[in-house]
Amino acid sequence: MKSRHLERTDPGYKVYLYIFYVCGFIMASSLVFGVYVTMLEWLENGTYVMGEAIHNTTIPFENFARVSTWIFFSTIIGWYCVSRIGWRKTAGNKITGTRMALLQLMLLGFAIITFYEVLYNFTVLNAQIAAGVVDGHVPDIDRLSVAYPDPDRPWNLVFATKVFLAAFIISAHAFYLSIKPRKSLDDEEI
Repeated sequence: MKSRHLERTDPGYKVYLYIFYVCGFIMASSLVFGVYVTMLEWLENGTYVMGEAIHNTTIPFENFARVSTWIFFSTIIGWYCVSRIGWRKTAGNKITGTRMALLQLMLLGFAIITFYEVLYNFTVLNAQIAAGVVDGHVPDIDRLSVAYPDPDRPWNLVFATKVFLAAFIISAHAFYLSIKPRKSLDDEEI
């Protein structure tokens, strides 16, 4: 039996659609919260650590999930929902030739860059933890940052690792979807 793409009439279609809306709400509200808190920190101190406020805020209660974890989760689940319900936009011969080749190269480039960033941030995070342990104290892992790419605007390392890992998963999955054989819009289930 051949697998069939999800159709609008399938009961699962609405599930994916509603989950996508929930993920979109989580991402949008996290963005608004992050921009607001970062602006407050910038106005108060004249500097900020990218992602620190988002990573160090827990929702819905203390010691539960951090906002950065909700972003990580919702972007990956939201992407999967989009790939399930939006397959008709790329099925068959809608994107072909030069445009498909450029899209595949762009997705491969994103996957390579984000994979490098995951390795870089994870390596720096581990090095800072090890350096702190060697000095005789375990650092506050949630507050470790790296002054890269701009020394005036450092990134929280845990936040950066999560963001780039989500970006890598999404771009690698999109690249995989772009190179696998696509079904025709006329294919029927046997």
